[in-house]
Amino acid sequence: MTDKLIIFDTTLRDGEQSPGASMTRDEKLRIARQLERLRVDVIEAGFAASSNGDFEAVKTIADAIKDSTICSLSRANDRDISRAAEALKGANSGRIHTFIATSPLHMEKKLRMTPDQVFEQAKQSVRFARNLVGDVEFSPEDGYRSDMDFLCRILEAVIAEGATTINVPDTVGYAVPELYGQFIKTLRERIPNSDKAIWSVHCHNDLGMAVANSLAGVKIGGARQVECTINGLGERAGNCSLEEVVMAVKTRRDYFGLDVGIDTSHIVAASRMVSQTTGFVVQPNKAVVGANAFAHASGIHQDGVLKARDTYEIMRAEDVGWTTNKIVLGKLSGRNAFKQRLQDLGVTLDSETEINNAFAKFKELADRKSEIFDEDILALVGDESVTVEKEQYGFVSMAQHSETGERPHAAVVFTVEGKEVRAESDGNGPVDASLKAIESHVKSGAEMVLYSVNAISGSTESQGEVTVRLQNSGRVVNGVGSDPDIVVASAKAYLSALNKLQSKADRVAAQG
Repeated sequence: MTDKLIIFDTTLRDGEQSPGASMTRDEKLRIARQLERLRVDVIEAGFAASSNGDFEAVKTIADAIKDSTICSLSRANDRDISRAAEALKGANSGRIHTFIATSPLHMEKKLRMTPDQVFEQAKQSVRFARNLVGDVEFSPEDGYRSDMDFLCRILEAVIAEGATTINVPDTVGYAVPELYGQFIKTLRERIPNSDKAIWSVHCHNDLGMAVANSLAGVKIGGARQVECTINGLGERAGNCSLEEVVMAVKTRRDYFGLDVGIDTSHIVAASRMVSQTTGFVVQPNKAVVGANAFAHASGIHQDGVLKARDTYEIMRAEDVGWTTNKIVLGKLSGRNAFKQRLQDLGVTLDSETEINNAFAKFKELADRKSEIFDEDILALVGDESVTVEKEQYGFVSMAQHSETGERPHAAVVFTVEGKEVRAESDGNGPVDASLKAIESHVKSGAEMVLYSVNAISGSTESQGEVTVRLQNSGRVVNGVGSDPDIVVASAKAYLSALNKLQSKADRVAAQG
Protein backbone atom coordinates (compact mmCIF):
# COMPACT_ATOMS: atom_id res chain seq x y z
CA MET A 1 0.00 0.00 0.00
CA THR A 2 1.22 3.46 -0.92
CA ASP A 3 1.18 6.42 1.48
CA LYS A 4 -0.13 8.65 -1.36
CA LEU A 5 -3.89 9.27 -1.57
CA ILE A 6 -5.02 9.67 -5.18
CA ILE A 7 -7.63 12.39 -5.70
CA PHE A 8 -10.05 11.50 -8.50
CA ASP A 9 -12.27 14.47 -9.37
CA THR A 10 -15.61 13.76 -11.04
CA THR A 11 -17.08 17.30 -10.99
CA LEU A 12 -17.29 17.27 -14.80
CA ARG A 13 -19.05 13.89 -14.93
CA ASP A 14 -20.95 12.94 -11.78
CA GLY A 15 -21.18 16.56 -10.61
CA GLU A 16 -22.77 17.48 -13.93
CA GLN A 17 -25.62 15.06 -13.23
CA SER A 18 -27.12 17.61 -10.80
CA PRO A 19 -30.37 18.89 -12.33
CA GLY A 20 -29.47 21.95 -14.37
CA ALA A 21 -25.71 21.69 -13.83
CA SER A 22 -24.94 20.70 -17.42
CA MET A 23 -21.88 22.55 -18.76
CA THR A 24 -20.68 23.54 -22.21
CA ARG A 25 -17.40 22.26 -23.64
CA ASP A 26 -15.66 25.59 -22.96
CA GLU A 27 -16.95 25.69 -19.37
CA LYS A 28 -15.72 22.13 -18.80
CA LEU A 29 -12.30 22.99 -20.22
CA ARG A 30 -12.04 26.06 -17.99
CA ILE A 31 -12.81 23.96 -14.90
CA ALA A 32 -10.42 21.21 -16.05
CA ARG A 33 -7.60 23.78 -16.29
CA GLN A 34 -8.37 24.86 -12.73
CA LEU A 35 -8.35 21.21 -11.57
CA GLU A 36 -4.95 20.80 -13.24
CA ARG A 37 -3.77 23.90 -11.35
CA LEU A 38 -5.05 22.21 -8.18
CA ARG A 39 -2.87 19.21 -9.16
CA VAL A 40 -5.77 16.77 -9.14
CA ASP A 41 -4.43 13.29 -9.97
CA VAL A 42 -7.33 12.09 -12.13
CA ILE A 43 -9.99 14.21 -13.86
CA GLU A 44 -13.09 12.34 -14.97
CA ALA A 45 -13.91 14.63 -17.90
CA GLY A 46 -17.24 13.10 -18.89
CA PHE A 47 -19.10 10.17 -20.37
CA ALA A 48 -17.92 10.19 -24.00
CA ALA A 49 -20.64 7.87 -25.34
CA SER A 50 -23.53 9.84 -23.85
CA SER A 51 -23.62 12.55 -26.54
CA ASN A 52 -21.51 14.17 -29.25
CA GLY A 53 -21.15 17.18 -26.95
CA ASP A 54 -19.74 15.08 -24.11
CA PHE A 55 -17.42 13.27 -26.55
CA GLU A 56 -16.05 16.63 -27.76
CA ALA A 57 -15.64 17.86 -24.17
CA VAL A 58 -13.63 14.76 -23.16
CA LYS A 59 -11.53 14.99 -26.34
CA THR A 60 -10.83 18.72 -25.86
CA ILE A 61 -9.81 18.21 -22.23
CA ALA A 62 -7.66 15.16 -23.10
CA ASP A 63 -5.84 17.22 -25.74
CA ALA A 64 -5.33 20.27 -23.49
CA ILE A 65 -4.51 18.89 -20.02
CA LYS A 66 -1.02 17.49 -19.59
CA ASP A 67 -0.39 17.09 -15.85
CA SER A 68 -3.46 15.07 -14.78
CA THR A 69 -4.75 11.69 -15.92
CA ILE A 70 -7.90 12.22 -18.02
CA CYS A 71 -10.66 9.67 -17.58
CA SER A 72 -13.88 8.91 -19.45
CA LEU A 73 -16.73 6.89 -18.01
CA SER A 74 -18.23 4.08 -20.07
CA ARG A 75 -20.82 1.40 -19.55
CA ALA A 76 -19.60 -2.16 -19.85
CA ASN A 77 -20.07 -2.54 -23.59
CA ASP A 78 -17.74 -2.35 -26.57
CA ARG A 79 -19.40 0.72 -28.14
CA ASP A 80 -19.05 2.87 -25.02
CA ILE A 81 -15.49 1.71 -24.39
CA SER A 82 -14.41 2.35 -28.00
CA ARG A 83 -15.94 5.81 -27.89
CA ALA A 84 -14.09 6.58 -24.64
CA ALA A 85 -10.77 5.35 -26.08
CA GLU A 86 -11.27 7.50 -29.18
CA ALA A 87 -11.94 10.62 -27.08
CA LEU A 88 -8.84 9.95 -24.96
CA LYS A 89 -6.40 9.50 -27.88
CA GLY A 90 -4.71 12.87 -27.32
CA ALA A 91 -4.22 12.42 -23.57
CA ASN A 92 -0.74 12.29 -22.04
CA SER A 93 -2.27 9.87 -19.54
CA GLY A 94 -5.71 8.38 -20.25
CA ARG A 95 -8.00 6.11 -18.26
CA ILE A 96 -11.20 4.27 -19.15
CA HIS A 97 -13.62 3.87 -16.23
CA THR A 98 -16.11 1.12 -17.02
CA PHE A 99 -18.96 0.01 -14.80
CA ILE A 100 -21.86 -2.40 -14.50
CA ALA A 101 -24.40 -2.83 -11.70
CA THR A 102 -23.85 -5.76 -9.34
CA SER A 103 -26.54 -5.47 -6.64
CA PRO A 104 -29.44 -7.97 -6.89
CA LEU A 105 -31.93 -5.09 -7.18
CA HIS A 106 -30.08 -3.38 -10.04
CA MET A 107 -29.31 -6.61 -11.92
CA GLU A 108 -32.92 -7.77 -11.79
CA LYS A 109 -34.87 -4.53 -12.21
CA LYS A 110 -32.56 -2.33 -14.29
CA LEU A 111 -30.28 -4.60 -16.27
CA ARG A 112 -32.62 -7.61 -16.44
CA MET A 113 -29.53 -9.82 -16.42
CA THR A 114 -28.53 -12.82 -14.36
CA PRO A 115 -25.46 -12.64 -12.09
CA ASP A 116 -23.58 -14.95 -14.50
CA GLN A 117 -24.37 -12.66 -17.42
CA VAL A 118 -23.15 -9.62 -15.47
CA PHE A 119 -19.99 -11.52 -14.50
CA GLU A 120 -19.18 -12.33 -18.14
CA GLN A 121 -20.01 -8.82 -19.33
CA ALA A 122 -17.71 -7.26 -16.72
CA LYS A 123 -14.82 -9.58 -17.63
CA GLN A 124 -15.15 -9.03 -21.37
CA SER A 125 -15.45 -5.26 -21.00
CA VAL A 126 -12.31 -4.90 -18.89
CA ARG A 127 -10.43 -7.19 -21.30
CA PHE A 128 -11.59 -5.07 -24.26
CA ALA A 129 -10.71 -1.79 -22.52
CA ARG A 130 -7.28 -3.10 -21.44
CA ASN A 131 -6.42 -3.73 -25.10
CA LEU A 132 -7.10 -0.05 -25.86
CA VAL A 133 -5.49 1.71 -22.86
CA GLY A 134 -3.10 0.71 -20.10
CA ASP A 135 -5.13 2.27 -17.27
CA VAL A 136 -8.58 0.73 -16.64
CA GLU A 137 -10.84 1.39 -13.67
CA PHE A 138 -13.79 -0.89 -12.90
CA SER A 139 -16.79 -0.02 -10.74
CA PRO A 140 -19.49 -2.42 -9.58
CA GLU A 141 -22.42 0.02 -9.54
CA ASP A 142 -24.39 -0.12 -6.27
CA GLY A 143 -21.44 -2.14 -4.99
CA TYR A 144 -22.17 -1.51 -1.31
CA ARG A 145 -25.60 -3.21 -1.61
CA SER A 146 -24.17 -6.15 -3.56
CA ASP A 147 -23.78 -9.72 -2.31
CA MET A 148 -20.30 -10.09 -0.83
CA ASP A 149 -19.58 -13.49 -2.39
CA PHE A 150 -20.65 -12.33 -5.86
CA LEU A 151 -18.72 -9.08 -5.52
CA CYS A 152 -15.53 -10.96 -4.55
CA ARG A 153 -15.97 -13.26 -7.55
CA ILE A 154 -16.48 -10.45 -10.07
CA LEU A 155 -13.73 -8.17 -8.72
CA GLU A 156 -11.18 -10.98 -8.65
CA ALA A 157 -12.03 -11.68 -12.30
CA VAL A 158 -11.73 -8.09 -13.53
CA ILE A 159 -8.40 -7.63 -11.73
CA ALA A 160 -7.20 -10.78 -13.49
CA GLU A 161 -8.32 -9.21 -16.79
CA GLY A 162 -6.16 -6.15 -16.12
CA ALA A 163 -8.22 -3.62 -14.16
CA THR A 164 -5.70 -1.33 -12.43
CA THR A 165 -8.18 0.44 -10.13
CA ILE A 166 -11.19 -1.08 -8.35
CA ASN A 167 -13.77 1.45 -7.22
CA VAL A 168 -16.52 0.41 -4.79
CA PRO A 169 -19.38 2.94 -5.00
CA ASP A 170 -22.01 3.65 -2.40
CA THR A 171 -24.27 4.69 -5.27
CA VAL A 172 -27.32 5.60 -3.19
CA GLY A 173 -25.60 7.00 -0.08
CA TYR A 174 -26.72 4.12 2.17
CA ALA A 175 -23.41 3.43 3.90
CA VAL A 176 -22.31 4.15 7.48
CA PRO A 177 -18.57 4.90 8.02
CA GLU A 178 -17.50 1.95 10.16
CA LEU A 179 -19.50 -0.56 8.12
CA TYR A 180 -18.35 0.83 4.78
CA GLY A 181 -14.70 0.85 5.86
CA GLN A 182 -15.04 -2.75 7.04
CA PHE A 183 -16.75 -3.66 3.74
CA ILE A 184 -13.73 -2.45 1.73
CA LYS A 185 -11.34 -4.18 4.12
CA THR A 186 -13.21 -7.49 3.81
CA LEU A 187 -13.13 -7.31 0.01
CA ARG A 188 -9.39 -6.69 0.01
CA GLU A 189 -8.77 -9.53 2.46
CA ARG A 190 -10.95 -12.06 0.64
CA ILE A 191 -9.85 -11.37 -2.95
CA PRO A 192 -6.53 -13.19 -3.63
CA ASN A 193 -5.23 -10.70 -6.23
CA SER A 194 -6.48 -7.53 -4.48
CA ASP A 195 -2.91 -6.24 -4.17
CA LYS A 196 -2.68 -5.99 -7.97
CA ALA A 197 -5.07 -3.00 -8.07
CA ILE A 198 -5.52 0.33 -6.31
CA TRP A 199 -8.77 0.41 -4.33
CA SER A 200 -11.04 3.41 -4.58
CA VAL A 201 -14.15 4.80 -2.86
CA HIS A 202 -17.04 6.74 -4.39
CA CYS A 203 -19.64 7.89 -1.86
CA HIS A 204 -22.87 9.85 -2.18
CA ASN A 205 -24.14 12.24 0.46
CA ASP A 206 -27.80 11.20 0.88
CA LEU A 207 -27.38 10.75 4.64
CA GLY A 208 -24.73 13.47 4.96
CA MET A 209 -21.88 10.97 5.43
CA ALA A 210 -20.11 10.93 2.04
CA VAL A 211 -16.86 12.43 3.37
CA ALA A 212 -16.93 10.32 6.55
CA ASN A 213 -17.63 7.16 4.56
CA SER A 214 -14.83 7.93 2.09
CA LEU A 215 -12.32 8.55 4.88
CA ALA A 216 -13.40 5.34 6.63
CA GLY A 217 -12.86 3.49 3.34
CA VAL A 218 -9.34 4.91 3.33
CA LYS A 219 -8.44 4.47 7.00
CA ILE A 220 -10.24 1.18 7.80
CA GLY A 221 -10.53 -0.31 4.31
CA GLY A 222 -7.14 0.61 2.92
CA ALA A 223 -8.46 2.43 -0.16
CA ARG A 224 -5.93 4.74 -1.78
CA GLN A 225 -8.16 6.69 -4.17
CA VAL A 226 -11.10 8.94 -3.28
CA GLU A 227 -13.64 10.00 -5.92
CA CYS A 228 -15.04 13.43 -5.15
CA THR A 229 -16.30 16.73 -6.58
CA ILE A 230 -15.67 20.43 -6.01
CA ASN A 231 -18.24 21.76 -3.50
CA GLY A 232 -19.65 18.21 -3.19
CA LEU A 233 -21.59 18.89 -6.42
CA GLY A 234 -23.72 16.00 -7.66
CA GLU A 235 -27.20 14.61 -8.13
CA ARG A 236 -29.58 14.35 -5.17
CA ALA A 237 -27.61 15.40 -2.06
CA GLY A 238 -24.30 15.44 -3.93
CA ASN A 239 -21.00 13.60 -3.84
CA CYS A 240 -18.06 13.45 -1.46
CA SER A 241 -16.56 16.95 -1.25
CA LEU A 242 -13.00 17.25 -2.58
CA GLU A 243 -12.02 20.20 -0.40
CA GLU A 244 -13.24 18.50 2.78
CA VAL A 245 -11.44 15.20 2.11
CA VAL A 246 -8.20 16.92 1.12
CA MET A 247 -8.12 19.26 4.11
CA ALA A 248 -9.12 16.48 6.52
CA VAL A 249 -6.20 14.33 5.36
CA LYS A 250 -3.76 17.26 5.38
CA THR A 251 -4.90 18.67 8.74
CA ARG A 252 -5.01 15.25 10.44
CA ARG A 253 -1.93 13.72 8.88
CA ASP A 254 -1.11 12.49 12.39
CA TYR A 255 -4.12 10.17 12.09
CA PHE A 256 -4.29 9.27 8.40
CA GLY A 257 -0.54 9.18 7.70
CA LEU A 258 -1.13 9.94 4.03
CA ASP A 259 0.11 12.52 1.54
CA VAL A 260 -2.04 14.28 -1.06
CA GLY A 261 -0.55 16.09 -4.03
CA ILE A 262 -3.20 18.83 -4.13
CA ASP A 263 -2.07 22.47 -4.20
CA THR A 264 -4.64 23.65 -1.68
CA SER A 265 -4.07 27.36 -2.39
CA HIS A 266 -6.28 26.95 -5.49
CA ILE A 267 -9.24 25.37 -3.67
CA VAL A 268 -11.31 28.53 -3.16
CA ALA A 269 -10.77 29.62 -6.78
CA ALA A 270 -11.97 26.19 -7.97
CA SER A 271 -14.99 26.35 -5.67
CA ARG A 272 -16.02 29.76 -6.97
CA MET A 273 -15.49 28.81 -10.60
CA VAL A 274 -17.69 25.70 -10.26
CA SER A 275 -20.33 27.64 -8.35
CA GLN A 276 -20.48 30.45 -10.90
CA THR A 277 -20.45 28.08 -13.87
CA THR A 278 -23.22 25.80 -12.65
CA GLY A 279 -25.31 28.30 -10.69
CA PHE A 280 -25.12 26.13 -7.56
CA VAL A 281 -24.35 28.60 -4.78
CA VAL A 282 -22.09 27.50 -1.91
CA GLN A 283 -23.82 27.74 1.47
CA PRO A 284 -22.10 30.22 3.83
CA ASN A 285 -21.39 27.61 6.51
CA LYS A 286 -19.93 25.06 4.07
CA ALA A 287 -16.67 23.63 5.41
CA VAL A 288 -13.45 25.04 3.91
CA VAL A 289 -15.03 27.08 1.05
CA GLY A 290 -18.13 28.66 2.66
CA ALA A 291 -18.06 32.43 3.23
CA ASN A 292 -18.23 31.86 7.02
CA ALA A 293 -15.69 29.00 7.13
CA PHE A 294 -13.06 31.23 8.77
CA ALA A 295 -15.35 33.87 10.31
CA HIS A 296 -15.52 34.28 14.08
CA ALA A 297 -18.54 36.10 15.51
CA SER A 298 -18.10 35.14 19.16
CA GLY A 299 -16.12 37.72 21.16
CA ILE A 300 -14.29 34.97 23.01
CA HIS A 301 -13.32 33.32 19.73
CA GLN A 302 -12.19 36.61 18.20
CA ASP A 303 -10.05 37.38 21.25
CA GLY A 304 -8.49 33.92 21.15
CA VAL A 305 -7.73 34.08 17.42
CA LEU A 306 -6.10 37.50 17.78
CA LYS A 307 -3.85 36.22 20.59
CA ALA A 308 -3.02 32.88 18.97
CA ARG A 309 -4.68 31.74 15.77
CA ASP A 310 -4.65 28.04 16.60
CA THR A 311 -6.90 28.59 19.64
CA TYR A 312 -9.90 28.34 17.29
CA GLU A 313 -8.48 27.74 13.80
CA ILE A 314 -7.15 24.37 12.73
CA MET A 315 -6.46 25.55 9.16
CA ARG A 316 -5.19 28.85 7.80
CA ALA A 317 -7.55 30.67 5.45
CA GLU A 318 -4.69 31.48 3.08
CA ASP A 319 -3.78 27.77 2.80
CA VAL A 320 -6.97 27.12 0.85
CA GLY A 321 -6.80 30.32 -1.19
CA TRP A 322 -8.94 32.82 0.68
CA THR A 323 -6.33 35.57 0.55
CA THR A 324 -5.85 35.27 -3.22
CA ASN A 325 -9.07 37.23 -3.86
CA LYS A 326 -7.19 40.43 -4.65
CA ILE A 327 -8.34 43.37 -6.73
CA VAL A 328 -6.82 42.53 -10.08
CA LEU A 329 -7.87 45.18 -12.60
CA GLY A 330 -9.52 48.58 -12.88
CA LYS A 331 -10.89 50.85 -15.56
CA LEU A 332 -7.40 52.05 -16.56
CA SER A 333 -6.20 48.48 -17.23
CA GLY A 334 -5.33 47.72 -20.85
CA ARG A 335 -6.31 44.88 -23.16
CA ASN A 336 -3.04 42.97 -22.68
CA ALA A 337 -3.39 43.03 -18.88
CA PHE A 338 -6.95 41.79 -19.24
CA LYS A 339 -5.89 39.05 -21.67
CA GLN A 340 -3.09 37.95 -19.31
CA ARG A 341 -5.52 37.80 -16.40
CA LEU A 342 -7.84 35.57 -18.43
CA GLN A 343 -4.92 33.20 -19.01
CA ASP A 344 -4.03 33.24 -15.30
CA LEU A 345 -7.63 32.27 -14.53
CA GLY A 346 -7.51 29.37 -17.00
CA VAL A 347 -9.93 31.04 -19.41
CA THR A 348 -9.20 30.45 -23.10
CA LEU A 349 -11.29 32.37 -25.63
CA ASP A 350 -11.13 30.94 -29.14
CA SER A 351 -10.65 34.12 -31.13
CA GLU A 352 -9.50 37.72 -30.93
CA THR A 353 -13.12 38.74 -31.57
CA GLU A 354 -14.21 36.96 -28.40
CA ILE A 355 -11.39 38.62 -26.44
CA ASN A 356 -12.46 42.00 -27.81
CA ASN A 357 -16.09 41.32 -26.84
CA ALA A 358 -15.04 40.31 -23.34
CA PHE A 359 -12.73 43.33 -23.00
CA ALA A 360 -15.53 45.69 -24.07
CA LYS A 361 -17.79 44.15 -21.40
CA PHE A 362 -14.97 44.50 -18.86
CA LYS A 363 -14.50 48.23 -19.63
CA GLU A 364 -18.26 48.73 -19.39
CA LEU A 365 -18.28 47.03 -15.99
CA ALA A 366 -15.21 49.00 -14.82
CA ASP A 367 -17.04 52.25 -15.51
CA ARG A 368 -19.78 51.15 -13.12
CA LYS A 369 -17.71 49.33 -10.49
CA SER A 370 -14.39 50.68 -9.20
CA GLU A 371 -12.93 47.35 -8.05
CA ILE A 372 -12.82 44.32 -10.33
CA PHE A 373 -12.22 40.90 -8.74
CA ASP A 374 -11.39 37.53 -10.29
CA GLU A 375 -14.99 36.46 -9.65
CA ASP A 376 -16.24 39.43 -11.68
CA ILE A 377 -14.10 38.38 -14.64
CA LEU A 378 -15.26 34.76 -14.46
CA ALA A 379 -18.87 35.92 -14.34
CA LEU A 380 -18.25 38.25 -17.27
CA VAL A 381 -16.76 35.59 -19.57
CA GLY A 382 -19.50 33.17 -18.51
CA ASP A 383 -22.05 35.60 -19.95
CA GLU A 384 -23.37 34.21 -23.25
CA SER A 385 -23.36 37.71 -24.75
CA VAL A 386 -19.55 37.64 -24.72
CA THR A 387 -19.29 34.63 -27.02
CA VAL A 388 -19.44 34.92 -30.78
CA GLU A 389 -21.76 31.95 -31.18
CA LYS A 390 -25.26 33.32 -31.50
CA GLU A 391 -27.79 32.00 -29.02
CA GLN A 392 -31.48 32.03 -29.79
CA TYR A 393 -32.10 34.76 -27.19
CA GLY A 394 -29.80 37.62 -26.22
CA PHE A 395 -30.20 40.50 -23.78
CA VAL A 396 -30.04 44.04 -25.23
CA SER A 397 -31.48 46.55 -22.75
CA MET A 398 -34.28 47.17 -20.30
CA ALA A 399 -36.17 49.87 -18.44
CA GLN A 400 -38.24 49.32 -15.34
CA HIS A 401 -40.21 51.49 -12.96
CA SER A 402 -40.97 50.65 -9.34
CA GLU A 403 -42.59 52.95 -6.80
CA THR A 404 -44.22 52.34 -3.42
CA GLY A 405 -47.95 52.01 -3.88
CA GLU A 406 -47.68 51.56 -7.66
CA ARG A 407 -47.53 48.30 -9.61
CA PRO A 408 -44.00 47.81 -11.04
CA HIS A 409 -43.60 47.87 -14.82
CA ALA A 410 -40.75 46.65 -17.06
CA ALA A 411 -39.89 46.91 -20.75
CA VAL A 412 -37.22 44.51 -22.02
CA VAL A 413 -35.46 44.60 -25.40
CA PHE A 414 -33.86 41.30 -26.40
CA THR A 415 -32.93 39.45 -29.56
CA VAL A 416 -34.67 36.39 -30.97
CA GLU A 417 -32.45 34.73 -33.58
CA GLY A 418 -30.69 38.03 -34.13
CA LYS A 419 -33.79 40.20 -34.46
CA GLU A 420 -34.62 42.71 -31.74
CA VAL A 421 -37.99 42.51 -30.02
CA ARG A 422 -39.50 44.61 -27.24
CA ALA A 423 -41.80 43.22 -24.56
CA GLU A 424 -43.54 44.90 -21.60
CA SER A 425 -45.36 43.69 -18.53
CA ASP A 426 -46.45 44.59 -15.00
CA GLY A 427 -45.49 42.39 -12.08
CA ASN A 428 -45.36 42.02 -8.30
CA GLY A 429 -41.88 43.55 -8.34
CA PRO A 430 -39.36 44.74 -10.94
CA VAL A 431 -37.84 41.25 -11.36
CA ASP A 432 -41.26 39.63 -11.74
CA ALA A 433 -42.30 42.29 -14.27
CA SER A 434 -39.08 41.81 -16.29
CA LEU A 435 -39.35 38.04 -16.51
CA LYS A 436 -43.06 38.21 -17.30
CA ALA A 437 -42.25 40.65 -20.11
CA ILE A 438 -39.80 38.16 -21.64
CA GLU A 439 -42.18 35.23 -21.20
CA SER A 440 -45.08 37.19 -22.77
CA HIS A 441 -43.17 37.12 -26.06
CA VAL A 442 -41.32 33.80 -25.82
CA LYS A 443 -44.25 31.76 -24.44
CA SER A 444 -41.93 28.91 -23.35
CA GLY A 445 -44.42 27.51 -20.83
CA ALA A 446 -41.47 26.63 -18.56
CA GLU A 447 -41.95 26.39 -14.80
CA MET A 448 -39.47 28.30 -12.61
CA VAL A 449 -38.30 25.97 -9.84
CA LEU A 450 -35.50 28.16 -8.42
CA TYR A 451 -34.64 31.84 -8.29
CA SER A 452 -31.49 32.71 -6.36
CA VAL A 453 -29.46 35.92 -5.91
CA ASN A 454 -25.86 35.93 -4.74
CA ALA A 455 -23.34 38.78 -4.39
CA ILE A 456 -20.16 37.98 -6.33
CA SER A 457 -17.94 40.05 -4.03
CA GLY A 458 -18.56 41.70 -0.71
CA SER A 459 -19.86 45.23 -1.12
CA THR A 460 -22.98 47.10 -2.21
CA GLU A 461 -21.09 47.87 -5.41
CA SER A 462 -20.78 44.14 -6.09
CA GLN A 463 -22.19 42.45 -9.14
CA GLY A 464 -25.27 40.41 -8.39
CA GLU A 465 -25.26 36.86 -9.69
CA VAL A 466 -28.70 35.43 -10.35
CA THR A 467 -29.51 31.76 -10.94
CA VAL A 468 -32.79 30.81 -12.59
CA ARG A 469 -33.76 27.13 -12.82
CA LEU A 470 -36.46 26.25 -15.34
CA GLN A 471 -38.25 22.98 -15.94
CA ASN A 472 -40.12 22.03 -19.09
CA SER A 473 -41.15 18.64 -20.47
CA GLY A 474 -38.87 16.79 -18.04
CA ARG A 475 -35.80 18.93 -18.81
CA VAL A 476 -34.22 20.99 -16.03
CA VAL A 477 -31.77 23.79 -16.85
CA ASN A 478 -29.92 26.50 -14.93
CA GLY A 479 -29.41 29.98 -16.34
CA VAL A 480 -26.88 32.32 -14.71
CA GLY A 481 -26.67 36.07 -15.25
CA SER A 482 -24.54 38.73 -13.60
CA ASP A 483 -24.73 42.53 -13.50
CA PRO A 484 -24.42 45.29 -10.89
CA ASP A 485 -28.19 45.74 -11.45
CA ILE A 486 -30.03 42.73 -9.99
CA VAL A 487 -33.02 43.21 -12.32
CA VAL A 488 -30.76 43.15 -15.38
CA ALA A 489 -28.93 40.09 -13.99
CA SER A 490 -32.31 38.37 -13.55
CA ALA A 491 -33.31 39.04 -17.17
CA LYS A 492 -29.93 37.74 -18.38
CA ALA A 493 -30.28 34.59 -16.25
CA TYR A 494 -33.80 33.93 -17.56
CA LEU A 495 -32.67 34.31 -21.19
CA SER A 496 -29.67 32.07 -20.50
CA ALA A 497 -31.99 29.36 -19.14
CA LEU A 498 -34.30 29.71 -22.15
CA ASN A 499 -31.29 29.23 -24.47
CA LYS A 500 -30.42 26.00 -22.70
CA LEU A 501 -34.01 24.78 -22.97
CA GLN A 502 -33.77 25.37 -26.74
CA SER A 503 -30.62 23.26 -27.00
CA LYS A 504 -31.40 19.89 -28.55
CA ALA A 505 -28.34 18.09 -27.18
CA ASP A 506 -29.56 14.86 -25.63
CA ARG A 507 -27.41 13.08 -23.11
CA VAL A 508 -27.62 9.49 -21.95
CA ALA A 509 -27.76 9.19 -18.16
CA ALA A 510 -24.79 7.16 -16.92
CA GLN A 511 -26.88 5.21 -14.46
CA GLY A 512 -29.98 4.96 -16.67
